Amino acid sequence: MFGYVIVNKPEMKFKDFDVYRSFYCGLCRELKRKYGVSGQISISYDMIFVVMLLSGLYEPPTKQGTTRCAVHPVHKQQVRKNEMTEYGADMNLLLTYYKCMDDWNDEKKVSRRIYAALLQNRENHLEEVYKEKIPVITEHLERLSAWEKEGEKDLDKMAGCFGKIMEEILAVRHDMWEKSLRKIGFYLGKFIYLLDAYDDVEKDAENGNYNPFSEKCMLKGFEEEVRSILIMMLAEVCKEFEKLPVIKYGDILRNILYSGVWCRFEEISKRRREEREKREKC
Repeated sequence: MFGYVIVNKPEMKFKDFDVYRSFYCGLCRELKRKYGVSGQISISYDMIFVVMLLSGLYEPPTKQGTTRCAVHPVHKQQVRKNEMTEYGADMNLLLTYYKCMDDWNDEKKVSRRIYAALLQNRENHLEEVYKEKIPVITEHLERLSAWEKEGEKDLDKMAGCFGKIMEEILAVRHDMWEKSLRKIGFYLGKFIYLLDAYDDVEKDAENGNYNPFSEKCMLKGFEEEVRSILIMMLAEVCKEFEKLPVIKYGDILRNILYSGVWCRFEEISKRRREEREKREKC
């Protein structure tokens, strides 16, 4: 996962941030419980959003408690966990494993192969639990990898492929909300893919790696074009989100969708401007 679906902390109420952090701690603890430290370090902000969205929609019984950890050894932290936390931990591990294997196959990154090996036995167990989902996820990851190797130029095609992966993850049940959840996942996945490409475009160019923006990044108006595309993706996400009867955690989820996700875009844009100004002075 990528870590782009985050909160805008300065715009949150203290109590809302405490709830958000308790879900973070809940997912972190669940990853450690099920998959050990190797699973725990794979935690992603994107998956916390998934857990909170599904928790707000389905309102499963949620256990609350406190815990200490290596990061917070002195003060106990609030923890919230439910069945969606368990599901989020499973999906987090699956995506981390497949991403590591993809990096190994494409770029021969030894560190990713070692990490994937640590996760492999646990991933094999999940193949039995998620017999419907895993073939869909792996099919689209393999397709995405193949298109990257071919140098595919179709931006919508590439982003849509990752969108299908997130669509499958959000569709946790076959019910009346499945259609909206799939649309949220699809367009959010496209947003994540495109923002990640925007974030890495210079680094990918330097290293000779594939990036769908590689031919556009130096053109005038590139940043505004990316912003316009991302706005369209999030507009679809928000439209479908507002159709759902989410009351619990609604303010937190809206903070993420209407504000938080743009924090990373603004950070990246600021960094790009500063780097461009530095180059122009040289």
